Amino acid sequence: MLETIRRDLLLHFRKPADILNPLAFFVLIISLFPFGVGPSASILSEISAGVIWVAALLTTLFSIDMMFKSDYEDGTLEQIVLGKESLLLVVYGKVFAQWLVGGLMITLMSPLFGMMFYVNNDGIFATALALMLATPTMTLLGSIGAALTLGLNKGGVLISILVLPLYLPVLILGVAMIDSAIVGDDYVGHVFWLAAILVVSTGFAPLATELGIRISLSE
Repeated sequence: MLETIRRDLLLHFRKPADILNPLAFFVLIISLFPFGVGPSASILSEISAGVIWVAALLTTLFSIDMMFKSDYEDGTLEQIVLGKESLLLVVYGKVFAQWLVGGLMITLMSPLFGMMFYVNNDGIFATALALMLATPTMTLLGSIGAALTLGLNKGGVLISILVLPLYLPVLILGVAMIDSAIVGDDYVGHVFWLAAILVVSTGFAPLATELGIRISLSE
């Protein structure tokens, strides 16, 4: 698994567009809202949670198609399936590498956008914490869609159709958690729910992804 993480990170850094394009997309989505709704601090603070979360969700969907695509196209994925290395461990490694260059970067950038939307300190902390718990979940769930759409035209659109319903509970909990933090309410319950979803996703999503890869390669 560690070798897979190292290899994927190296491939990502050799193609910086794979990292920068999704992040630029994330920045662009969020930056446009203050121009659209005006500079009012009260309005921007009120919509901040929804804007940041929808942007994070769309960015994850935008980039998840690349997780297995290059390995599928050059035959590496087929060699992994036929080889002695555990495909499940490879999936875990690729998901973690994808999160490092995607979800983690979004999480680290979130305090900056929280300040842009006049979110208070509690809200900024809750935003970062919620994204730290939720972005791995979104990457894990997205890997299922990426595996099932290997080799298909317009795979990104199909991934969105397959995975978006699975993202909704995470989106609802994340937005509610930030809104609670902004007004000073307790949000420990939201943290536990997001953590529980992450644990469950870590257990079943790679198994479903492994099965999806085998199905796609057998067609």
